[in-house]
This record gives sequence, C-alpha cells and structure tokens, in this order.
Amino acid sequence: MALSREQIAQRIAQELRDGYYVNLGIGIPTLVANYIPEGIDVMFQSENGLLGMGPFPTEAELDPDLINAGKQTVTAVTGACYFSSSESFAMIRGGHVDLTVLGAFEVDQAGNIASWMIPGKLVKGMGGAMDLVAGAENIIVAMAHANKAGESKILKQCTLPLTGVQCVRKVVTDLAVLELKGGRFHLLERAPGVSVEEIKKLTEADLVVDGDVPEMKL
Repeated sequence: MALSREQIAQRIAQELRDGYYVNLGIGIPTLVANYIPEGIDVMFQSENGLLGMGPFPTEAELDPDLINAGKQTVTAVTGACYFSSSESFAMIRGGHVDLTVLGAFEVDQAGNIASWMIPGKLVKGMGGAMDLVAGAENIIVAMAHANKAGESKILKQCTLPLTGVQCVRKVVTDLAVLELKGGRFHLLERAPGVSVEEIKKLTEADLVVDGDVPEMKL
C-alpha cells in the first residue's frame, strides 16, 4: 500500500542524526518535525528567520505570528532564536545546514531536482530551494513516485526547469526509498505491501535492485 504524506515524513525522520541542523521545505517535508526519533536532538531552521522550529501547534499553542517559510503556524523549542531572512540565508549559503528535505515535481538519475515551476501553472515559486540545494551537503527529497496520471516522476532526465543539479542524495516516495549512486537509483526499501515489480513499473529511470529489498519500518 502506498504511504501517506505523514508516513513519508515519518520515514525521512529516521534519517535525522543527533546534533543536526535541518531545513524543511514546504509540503511533506514540514511534517518531519512531528516525528523526531526519541533520544536525539536536532534544530530545524526556517529561511524566514527561525532556528529551533518545533512541531505544528495544538489549538492551545497556536500563535499566528509564529510561522515557517510556507506560512504555516509552528512552535518554537526551548533555546530557539529569531533573526532576519538575510542572516538565515547566510547560514544556508555558508554550508551550516546538515540536512535539507525538499519536495519535488521531478528528480532524475543525475541527482537533478525540479521543484519550483510547471510552465502554465501557478505554483508558489522558488523560495529558498535554489540556495538550499547549493548550500547543504545532504539533500533528501520527499515526493510521490508518480503523478495523478500514473506517469513516473523518477526520471532518466528531468523535463521541467531545474532547481539544482547533481545534488540529491536520497529520495523517499510513497512507494520506496531510493539512493543515488553512480548515476543510477538503487532501491533500498519498499513501502509495506508494495512489490519490487510495482516500483519498477512506475520508475522511468534506471533502477538497481540488489537482492531482497526489505519493507520500510515505520
């Protein structure tokens, strides 16, 4: 069965490591803050000027002035700090973010990502994504494996305008966990109940399957 948006975020949260500084893009990535594994301490950074972003607020915690870069209300953890957007981008461009999680329209086997524009459609735009893909050492993409027409979004070559080139390390979709190595996608895990053949059918890019592929543990 394909994963929900929350389950994709839950799986990506398993990639967090103690002491990481992490930036979460809009969409599915914002949900990662709700699933921090026990026993680790991470700091979420938002390009609109918040370091120490917490999970989404309950109704009692809601503060309409406290938002993330996607204009969603958030919480702040103990020790959080606020600063200008220019200082936030200095952190990003200076390489001080350990992990960035982004949504995408397409990714390809060269590690390219297209996440900001679909010609002829109104989307939110670039935001901080272009700076994030250039400044972070580790990029994980959260996305659907295929579009609503059943066409693969995991491609040999992106067809949409690129956000960044040769920057993606890992992709977590509603069907699989994929790692980019040597110009090909390697299938690491599959969603519970989803077969390798189903994943192959919906993957246009070159896909390496090495032995038995375990199901994700959520």
